[in-house]
Parts: sequence; structure tokens; C-alpha cells
Amino acid sequence: MSRKPLVRELLREISPTQRQVKSDRLQKRHDHEFKPLQLQILLGARELLRHLERSARDGPLRRQEQKVDCASAENLKIPRHVSVVKLQGPPDGPERPIILLYSIVCLWVFRSCFGGYGPRRRLVSKAMRIAQVAPLYESIPPRLYGGTERVVSWLTEELVRLGHDVTLFASGDSVTNARLVPACSRALRLDPQCKDPFAHHVLMMEKVFTQVANFDLVHFHTDYFHFPLSRRQDVPCVTTLHGRLDLPDLVPVYQTFREQPLVSISDSQRTPLPWANWQGTVRHGMPRQSLTFSQGDGKYLAFLGRVSPEKGVDEAIDIARRSGMPLKIAAKIDQADRAYFEHQIRPVLNCGGVEFIGEISNDEKNGFLGEAAALLFPICWPEPFGIVMIEALACGTPVIAYNRGSVPEIMVDGVTGFVVDDCAGAIAAVKRLREIDREVCRRHFERHFSVERMAQEYVTIYKRLVRGEALPLTLDDGVPSWTHLVSPNTTT
Repeated sequence: MSRKPLVRELLREISPTQRQVKSDRLQKRHDHEFKPLQLQILLGARELLRHLERSARDGPLRRQEQKVDCASAENLKIPRHVSVVKLQGPPDGPERPIILLYSIVCLWVFRSCFGGYGPRRRLVSKAMRIAQVAPLYESIPPRLYGGTERVVSWLTEELVRLGHDVTLFASGDSVTNARLVPACSRALRLDPQCKDPFAHHVLMMEKVFTQVANFDLVHFHTDYFHFPLSRRQDVPCVTTLHGRLDLPDLVPVYQTFREQPLVSISDSQRTPLPWANWQGTVRHGMPRQSLTFSQGDGKYLAFLGRVSPEKGVDEAIDIARRSGMPLKIAAKIDQADRAYFEHQIRPVLNCGGVEFIGEISNDEKNGFLGEAAALLFPICWPEPFGIVMIEALACGTPVIAYNRGSVPEIMVDGVTGFVVDDCAGAIAAVKRLREIDREVCRRHFERHFSVERMAQEYVTIYKRLVRGEALPLTLDDGVPSWTHLVSPNTTT
């Protein structure tokens, strides 16, 4: 028999046992319970190698499959149901290197199966057991508005597609291909029976850390709620911060839990806390097929998001009026911003040229953004990311945005739209919209803001943390830089 089929046969004999023991290990036992078994298997493998060497002295090289009987299994210290390959041949003949090769392969298979099991293991398999912990305010994905929750959905589904074992902690009305662990029956923002959303998040944290030993890594999207618990765990935890960080109240929190691994969604988001334990910046990405390219007839300007002072709805209305173009507003109104809407926005809606649509679903975005001449993004705060910008670019729609926060990291001035400083600059940009090639906008989105790129960057961070190779903390505390404070809403 040729040597290659014999190697394949050896691996085929070992694989079923490896898979069965690994499955039992993952589902039924903890790390410390398997250390005796690991030692027993490795000792058994060593005895098996010696057995092969002794068998090699008896005759010409040949292959014989046999089941190990109970007595032999006890002598060799290997599980009774393991099938082995008995090799026979001259100890000093030309086949001896092949026997040694078989021995090395056998030992490697056993070690790869049992070596380094645990949350801090050095060897990371291609597929990881990952927990994604989402906010409970919106479902995953959100039915209407919800930037953070939509990103969590995109990331979760892509990780599942890549073959990882993903568990999603979210509201019970979420839809996912991952294993869903509901922390409440439905999304809290639209649940009239919910009076205290923090109570539900506390219960979700209890569920997460009750099951934490089942994961290689836990990825939180819930700000700092879990910090007191995650710092006491051996399982690596990482947190993506989706909100603003320029609030003075946050400094003592992140200084106290300074060892917690963090991920930013833009470089500008880090500015107030440069000394934090940043593991990387991962800018959002979305599925290419989520929104499609549209030539657009350019008959109106669009505003998409939520009604709040920092999002600049009043600025968008002023820009549209002074540009002589109609404006369509698709936005949600939080209870905290209801007074702002009633006193500053509603009065101007009756003056013509401005249409308030309200919240729209993801299915409605393609038509709303794709048919617009441009998206207005006149923010008045340090926007951590701004998903609506890449949604517009995915439709081929240029963006006119104020130069604040993450805008320069997403936009290419004069190519994907215009980055301006104020209302006057935005009005001038409206007159130059014909200079923008909508197909270039779409290509920019595909090249820089795909879900595949986002997921791969997160996986790189996951593997580094699981191996225990977290980036070192900086020694310089830095100086927090404060901007003017407005509503501390953390939804991106």
C-alpha cells in the first residue's frame, strides 16, 4: 500500500474519537476537569508510539487495522473505543522514517485536540465560540431606527457565515442565525410596559456571566455596565463603545476599569480618552446587498436619523430653504427630544418645502436615500461614526456633512460629497452636487465599509485577546479634551 493512503487512514481512525471527546469537552465539562484526561491521553499516545516501534521489528512494512481490546486499552491508557493502526517493519530499514512520521502525526493530533483548552489558550482554532451582547432598547436587527443594534446584527450574521459559533444576548423579538438568548420579551423602547430598562440589562448581565465559561470571548456593545463583572473573569471580554466619550462623568469610570479592552468605531471617538486600553478602531461595515445603487433624480435633499439638537435638524431645514430645494426628513423622536421638536421643528414644517415623514424601516431607506440629490448631515456634536453616511454612499447618494467627529474619516471631500464647516458652506456645496459621480460613491462604500472588512478586523482582535496578546496600556494618562456638552444620547 502507498504511504499517502496510509497517512490518511491513520488520520481517519483518530478523527472520530477526537471529535467525540472534543464535543463532550465543550458541552459537559469545565477546563479543570479535563486536565487529568489530557495527561492520560498524552501518556497513552507516548505508549502507543513505543508500541509502534516494537511492532516495527517483526517483519516487512504492512498495515493492519485492529480494535484495541479492553486489556490493551488499559495497558496503553487510551479510551477503549479508539481504533489504532498497527505498523510492522524493520526498525532500521528505509521505512523507519515513515514510522516516525506517523508517530509525529499521531502525537500532533492528540495535542491539537486537548492541548491549551480554556479561555486563555494559546492555540486558537479557526472557529471560535463568541458571545455578542447587545443593548435591549431595540431588537436585533431594529425594525425602525437603531444604529448600534443594526451594527450588532450585521456583525453577528457575518460571524455566523464565517463559521463561528455565535450566541446573541438580545431582546426576544430579535431575528438571527446565531443562538439567541432572550434577555427580555421584546425591545424596550417600544414596550409600553417597560418602566426601568436598566433592570432588564442587569438581568441580561447575570445570564451572560452565568454562561461565560461556554465562550472563548464575550463582545459587549453595552457601554460599561459589565465592567465590575468582566474584570473578574478569565474569559476575555472586549467592549465596542458606540457613543460619545467627551462627558466628564465617564472619566472616573474608564480610569477605574482602565484594563478593560476597548474598541473604538472611529479614531476621533478616542480623543477624550487617549489613555484607555484601546485594542483598535473598527469602523462600521454593512452588507453590500443591504442597499443598492440608484442614479437618483435629485429632486430633494434628505435628512435621516433622529430629531435632536446635536443631529442638526434645524440646520438641515435652513440649508434646504436657502438652497431653494425641498427637504424630506425621516427621523425618530425620542421622549427626551420631544420639547425640541415641538418648539423648534414643528412650527417650520407648515411653511412649505419641508416634509416630515417620521421613522422609516430599513426596506424604505433604499428609495428614500437613492432618489435624493444628497444627504444632509449637519451635525453639531462629535459624531462617533454616523451610519447614515455609509448608507447614503451605498445608494450612490453624495453627502454634505459638517466637519465634526468622524466625518473626515468616512468622507472624501469633493469625491463622495462635501465636508463643510457651516451652513454657508453647505449651501455652496448643494450647487456643486453635479460634480459628484454617484458610482464613485458606491465604489467607496464597497471598498471601505463592507461587513466582510468589519468582521475580519474584529476577528483579528478576538484572536489576539484569546491568545492573551492584548496591546499594552499606555503610560501617559493624557489630558481629557472637552467639547461643548449637548444631549448625551449614545445612539449612533
